[in-house]
Order: sequence, then structure tokens, then C-alpha cells
Amino acid sequence: MFRVLRTITFMTLCLSGIATGSPVYGQEVWPARSLNLIVPFAPGGSTDVIARVIADAMRPILGQSVLIDNRAGAGGSTGTAAIAKAAPDGYTIGMGTASTLAINPAVYRSLPYDVTIDLAPITNLASVPNIMAINPQLPPRNMAEFIAYAKAQANGLTYASAGVGSVSHLMGEQFSMATSTRLVHVPYRGVGPALADVVAGHVQVMYDNLPTTLPMVQSGKLRALAVSSQKRLSVLADVPAFAELGLQDLDWVAFFGLVAPAGTPAAIIRKLNDAARLALLQPDVGEKLASQQAQAIGNSPQDFAEEIARELARHRRAAAAANIKIE
Repeated sequence: MFRVLRTITFMTLCLSGIATGSPVYGQEVWPARSLNLIVPFAPGGSTDVIARVIADAMRPILGQSVLIDNRAGAGGSTGTAAIAKAAPDGYTIGMGTASTLAINPAVYRSLPYDVTIDLAPITNLASVPNIMAINPQLPPRNMAEFIAYAKAQANGLTYASAGVGSVSHLMGEQFSMATSTRLVHVPYRGVGPALADVVAGHVQVMYDNLPTTLPMVQSGKLRALAVSSQKRLSVLADVPAFAELGLQDLDWVAFFGLVAPAGTPAAIIRKLNDAARLALLQPDVGEKLASQQAQAIGNSPQDFAEEIARELARHRRAAAAANIKIE
């Protein structure tokens, strides 16, 4: 009962603040027109799906449409640069992900944006765990058996990734270092062909976001060994978390947040944060995120900024240790 009352109170305060306390800049009360939400990836992927869910939910809260603008290219860097270079007036915001805010800055020598100075965090909307899976023809049935098996292979085992510098690449290198095993990296151009070759047995191991790999695990085409969530997932109750196995350094998750151009007024950032967090409280939003195996977060701008900094530092350590650098 207390939780329900607290939620109702929070929703009332947020609605009141957004409706009556909107900041005024010049003669314009924000938001006076529709917002543009840049998604730095193509339609159909997890980032795009989550963006559309939150955009629809924020529209009645803000009283303005939130229009999706897909700008794919360069692993998300093209769209992220467009966010960073937009006018800091609150009318252009964007999706910031683990790839664009933590992985790309860790592995690329040069990017058209600086995540530490060109973007203003709004909130982390949701997180999605990663999963380690193997071809089921391999003998190991659990992580202990896999590590022992991998160490016994003179030439090591192979693992597929979505490409050099991708999260699947970095997770594989981090796993090798954490377990003192030899895994040979086999890069592909995207998750699809990488996953297909692991299922076919041409490559033996895969690290990936849960939504893409889950159907293959559920159908028996892959065997899951661990997930990167803090605890076991109900959808894979028999699969342990990395932390449960003593591999805390592999508790990597994919995050999907909102960011704005640096210099966006703090009052607008607060209003966007309030609107996004209120949207995440709506039951249908939670259900839609759950369909993507995503967990709603909704933290403060400061908490999201600290989270980005931690993840960026983590990925920089992994990239440096494995000597991963992309020109």
C-alpha cells in the first residue's frame, strides 16, 4: 500500500511540475513544439524499440510529440555526433547506449564527439543483460567444465563477435583474462552471421545481448553458461549469473539511456528526467520493455553520468589489456 501511495505521489508531483513549472526561455514556454529523439542505429533493433516505447509514453506527459529520427552509421557514432552538435535547447535529445557512450570511446582512436564534454546525461531508461553461450555439441555442461575444457585445448577455443571493438569482442577478451583461458577471436560483420556460425558449430562460443541469443538457447541450438545480470533471470532460471560464479568483472550490461547536447539548461534536463521516469512507471511501458528482456531503470542525471563514467573506465581497461584500438 505504501509503495502504491508513494508511486501516486511521485506521479502527481511530476505531472504538476511538468504542467505548471515548465521553464521559460525568452518568450517560449518549454516545450512549445515537438521534440526530436535521435536514435543512432537503424530501425528494428533494441535501441530503436526502446526509444519508440519511451517516446510514445512521454508524449502525453510533455504535451508534445517526441519524433524518432534514426541516424545509423559508424557503429552509432554518426547519430551520437548529431546529438552532440544539436542546439542545446531541449528540442533535440538522443539515445545513448553502452556502445556509443562507453565502448566506442574506449576502442576508437578518434570520434566526432567527446562523451565526457559534448553530452548531458538525462537518465538511464533500461538495461539488458548479456549472455555467454556455446555450441551444444561441446562437452561442457556448466562454467566449471567449460573453463577446464578450454584450458585443455592446445590451440584454444574460438569465439565469435559482431566485429572488432564490439561488446562481444571485449567480453571475450575479458573472459579470457579473468579465467586464464585462451579464446581465439573470430570477428564478423554483425551479430546475425556471428550467431549463425556458432549455431552451425563453425565457431564455438558467443557473447551477446540476451534478446538476440535467447531464442537460440530456448530452442536448444545454443547452451547458455552464464548471464551478466546481478542475479539469475526468471526466463533462464537454471543459468547462473557471472557474479554467482565468482566472475564479477563480467557483470556487463547493455544500457539504453537518454542524453542531450551539452549546455542544455539544467531545468530542461530535470523536466526530461521527470517525464522519462514517470513514463517508466506506466505498466504498459514495463511490459513492452520486458518483451525486450529489458529492466526499467530511471535514475537521476547525476547517477547516469556516474554510471557512464564507470562503464567507460571498465571498457578502457579491457581494450587496453587486449590492445584493441580502431583507427
